[in-house]
Amino acid sequence: MNSQVKEMQDVIVVGGGAAGLSVAMMLARSRRSVVVVDAGSPRNAPADGVHGLLGRDGMSPLELLSRGREEARCYGAGIVDGEVTDVSHAPHGFTVTLRSGDVLQGHRLLIATGLVDELPDIPGVRERWGRDVLHCPYCHGWEVRDRRIGVIASGPMSVHQALMFRQLSDQVTFFAQDHGLDAGDRARFDALGIAVITGRVAAVEVNDDQITGVLLADGTVVDVEVVVVGPRMVARSELFAGIGIQATVHPAGAFIETDEFGATSVPGVWAAGNSSDLSAQVGAAAAAGARAAQHINALMVTDDADRAVAGHVTKVGSPAPDHDHTPTHSFDKDYWEQHWQEGPGFEARNAVNPHLLREVGGLAAGSALDAGCGTGAEAVWLASRGWQVTAADISAAALNRASAHASATESPEVSGRVQWTEADLETWDPGRTFDLVTTHYAHPTMPQLDFYDRIASWVAPGGTLLIVGHRDQWQDQGHGHSHDDERGHQDHPPAKATATAAAITARLDPAVWDVVTADEVNRTLGNGGREVNLHDVVVRARRCA
Repeated sequence: MNSQVKEMQDVIVVGGGAAGLSVAMMLARSRRSVVVVDAGSPRNAPADGVHGLLGRDGMSPLELLSRGREEARCYGAGIVDGEVTDVSHAPHGFTVTLRSGDVLQGHRLLIATGLVDELPDIPGVRERWGRDVLHCPYCHGWEVRDRRIGVIASGPMSVHQALMFRQLSDQVTFFAQDHGLDAGDRARFDALGIAVITGRVAAVEVNDDQITGVLLADGTVVDVEVVVVGPRMVARSELFAGIGIQATVHPAGAFIETDEFGATSVPGVWAAGNSSDLSAQVGAAAAAGARAAQHINALMVTDDADRAVAGHVTKVGSPAPDHDHTPTHSFDKDYWEQHWQEGPGFEARNAVNPHLLREVGGLAAGSALDAGCGTGAEAVWLASRGWQVTAADISAAALNRASAHASATESPEVSGRVQWTEADLETWDPGRTFDLVTTHYAHPTMPQLDFYDRIASWVAPGGTLLIVGHRDQWQDQGHGHSHDDERGHQDHPPAKATATAAAITARLDPAVWDVVTADEVNRTLGNGGREVNLHDVVVRARRCA
């Protein structure tokens, strides 16, 4: 591993093409620690040159990447030659594991792994790909102008490809195969002199290291010098499924959805280049990387400033401002004991969570575990619906208040259905499974997703898992949020105590779980004459019987 790479990075970039290197250079110029991991297999490696790139037109793809690496390194970016085999959430952000066994850690992640061209299964196509089998008129069209060009229908853009290449040559043949031409397309082809061949293509013929024709299934050879195909373009996203990244299917392939700045739906993760834009040329990919880097740095600047303010205010004895999302404590037993002893009364926190009412109200009663029950509103509501409830919490103070309140306000029949259990859910073994396991805004000291994995293991076959948690807002807003009016949490949850629906469901094996609900909901809670905005993530899943 490159000795310049630090153990903990502000940003890890997976993929060292134009987008990834642009990200690295921009962040390094802003004095951020950044490392790029690259496997050395750029999509455009077969091409003789990169075209349409201002100031670098015609440069070989490998030379362009070599120069890009040098430029990023000169500002302090690290470059690691290696293949990533695993990407996972971690308390600090993300862990990236390489095939070599080396491990990188970073607070944020940018995906720049590009895409894979799924070429039509025609002999000769793959062998000549990037040389005289092409797909993009803007990348290679000028170089094949005025030559005999054959466009093989192999994707939804094939007709458009024929029209675009006709602008470059008046010798264009369209091999329709099974692609039906409507009247409008046929009229355009006829008017422009584009010949149409309806027979099936058997192979691309090559002689003396150049294409000489297209062989049809009936043995006919049509003379062409250049072949154009429409590959299915699929973002390399499989590595990131474990952190909640799923490619979105598109008529031309599949891509990673982002906002205009490259931010994905997973907090702390961005994507740039062909991973998120199937049509991006090298220049557009580099520009997308630069824009994503600017967005990442802007959020980090605000984040750094907020932490600095929080640290300064804390030093002079005042509470940290409520826009800081990095707490100065751990959510351990001592914290929760003090919290429940000193917190506000039940009026402010004992309303039943509305997501529980919606998601569980129609289920048949059975055995239930309320993991991190606090003052017991959800546990008592379940008991009132006929559930036999184990209400577990690390805080004896919370359980004492919950038990006393239930005994004073509920019938003996209802309160008798709740077993109040003091337990550290990170180490506790219930010794059984439950028909329902639910948790609401639980803040463990362990990584949040690992906590969800742990409680999910306690769901019986055919049972239900309901997770109601915090949706991480810092990526969008640069600060945390408070919901002490509903659950009494007077501090903002740290980033590690938040999750997204995608990140949670990615941990649920589809062979074991059927996901029923995966929502991210913003809602407003009115209490004490003021409104509080809550940002919730709600996941309900049923374990297969």
